[in-house]
Amino acid sequence: MTAFAGAYAEEDDIIKVECFSYLMVDNDIAVNEILTSNSFIPNNCNTFNFGISNSSVWVKVELPDLDQFEDPIFSLNSTSIDIVKLYSIKDGKIIKEHLNGRLIGIDEREYVSQKIVFDFSEEEVNADFYLFKIENVDKKIFTGYISSKDSLQDILNFEDLLFGLLTGVFIGLFFYNLFLYFSVKDKVYFIYVLHTLLVWFAQASILGYTQGIIWPEWDWMNQRSIVIFSSAVSIVGIWFLRIFLLSKSIVPKLDKGFFVIYGVYAFILINAVLISITLSYQVLLVTQSIVVLFVLFTAVMILRKGFRPARYYLLAWSIFMIGIFLFVFSEMGIIPINNLTAYIMPIGSALEVVLLSFALADRINILKKDKEREQAERLEISKENEILVREQNTILEEKVKLRTDELENALRNLQNTQSQLVNQEKMASLGQLTAGIAHEINNPINFVSSNITPLKRDIKDIMEVIEFYRDTGRKEFSESSIKKAKNLEEDLELDYVLDEVDQLLKGMEDGARRTVEIVKGLRIFSRVDEQDLKKVDLHDGINSTIILLNSTMPGKIRIVREFGELPLVECLAGKINQVFMNIINNAVHALSDNIDGIKDPHITIRTQAHLDETVTIEIEDNGPGMPESVKQRIFEPFFTTKAVGKGTGLGLSIVYSIIENHKGSLEVNTQQGQGTTFKITLPVHQSTQKYES
Repeated sequence: MTAFAGAYAEEDDIIKVECFSYLMVDNDIAVNEILTSNSFIPNNCNTFNFGISNSSVWVKVELPDLDQFEDPIFSLNSTSIDIVKLYSIKDGKIIKEHLNGRLIGIDEREYVSQKIVFDFSEEEVNADFYLFKIENVDKKIFTGYISSKDSLQDILNFEDLLFGLLTGVFIGLFFYNLFLYFSVKDKVYFIYVLHTLLVWFAQASILGYTQGIIWPEWDWMNQRSIVIFSSAVSIVGIWFLRIFLLSKSIVPKLDKGFFVIYGVYAFILINAVLISITLSYQVLLVTQSIVVLFVLFTAVMILRKGFRPARYYLLAWSIFMIGIFLFVFSEMGIIPINNLTAYIMPIGSALEVVLLSFALADRINILKKDKEREQAERLEISKENEILVREQNTILEEKVKLRTDELENALRNLQNTQSQLVNQEKMASLGQLTAGIAHEINNPINFVSSNITPLKRDIKDIMEVIEFYRDTGRKEFSESSIKKAKNLEEDLELDYVLDEVDQLLKGMEDGARRTVEIVKGLRIFSRVDEQDLKKVDLHDGINSTIILLNSTMPGKIRIVREFGELPLVECLAGKINQVFMNIINNAVHALSDNIDGIKDPHITIRTQAHLDETVTIEIEDNGPGMPESVKQRIFEPFFTTKAVGKGTGLGLSIVYSIIENHKGSLEVNTQQGQGTTFKITLPVHQSTQKYES
């Protein structure tokens, strides 16, 4: 039987066993068979991890030069190995057999400690080699140290001190946040308290203290405590994240991934309790590595969304994540086991709960500031309301009647508006009726206007006959006949009658022509094709609108037409004419109300075509203009600056909707005292569709 020569790394009076040979078996083999086995494999001084399985591992170690230690002690840097048997071999025989492990009560061990320690007797110091049998349901990592009892006791005292400090921190945070929970009744503090408690149990299990101080004789729990509490810590930690960082509302898609993680941890717990602790530990190591990255990514995304409390959480989780990865990598044998990897998990966990406590405190500060700001806003509003109440109380009695009248007028205006809106469809019929009347009037007016010219011609002929009779009578009639004719002319006032007939004919001609223009304008304005787009001449619509407004327009107001060349524009002619009517009528009212204070009151209408297949119509008046406060609201429904009963406030609102439906734009340029300009922009072509007013 050959043994692999051991090499040792010395540090003071502690020697780490780095080189040995090993043999893995799947069944229970007697130590005598192992002694005669030649199947041991050298680890080449770098293999310490034998994986996670139910197999047993035999480790063969040579420990020369033990005489340098006064009381040599062999210890394993792990508290979570079920059974470790040590055989000291001399001349092919077993000198002494040792038994240790987490399934052996601490009080029953030859060296009372949560660590797995073997106390060599004097005869074992000179043994040829040592055989270790490692039986464990989860990981199997062999890291052994030779030291004196004093050095080992120093290490144990340091670990006790470290664990005591960590426990003090955990207890302080536990009771402080428990007090906060009962004070503010916020669920997140209860979750944090539960998380803190479970983290302590998990770290105490990893360090072996739960076996010594909580359940020393409970082997079932000693085997499963690391898996159970590590899984529980992760479950509650994710619960804390979801509540504290509001992941459900901020990153709902990522939040759904946590339910998958819940399912994996549920499998780990159920499997550990009922089936195989080995499989649970294998799944746990892989799951922890994935979960810490997923939680880190989720916290980063929440922070990028601007949620401030994620900063402390991200810092706490990053430290905890580093601890987990170093611990997992050391457990897998990827990185060597040393003091850093041995204590990184408890230290990282303590820093995590401390930083999470800071995060909760920061959350309190944020809530406090928000509450103070809200209270300040409420106080300010309360003061403003108090001032308003005092002001209203001083004038309330004086204005009750005025307010009542205004409410009655407003009610009437609303009723009128409602009536207008309800009867909107009736207006279309009225437009058809107006167009029909215009058509019917057009026939007799055409008859009158067409007969005036021949009537003038006939009267002219009659006048020629009368002149002939008068000239002939003066030559051929007797004196008495001439006298009688002259008396008759004077009695009939023939010259006046002839002049009057001429004036009447001229008046009839002018009246007929004006009536024809009005009827034409009425027919153009009262378009009935409301549901069909047609190409129309906008100039005709503007001219017809001006004709219809002539009767209400003071004589001092001039209309200036600056028409450019416009193509036929595809639109709803009746609706566009309604736009012209509203805007020009408003301009007329603005000028009429201030007619005495305006020199040369006039309305200028400009039209222009553009290369981008749009046309603009500008309607400008030199009236009083509008202040900015009125300009901002003129397109609001029911807003009007006119006296009660003179306007409903719907005109410009309807105008705006009409232009909007035509895919155009309506701009208003005005300054108080400098007039107002409405600029309408319309596309030449519309997509084929029906429009609604």
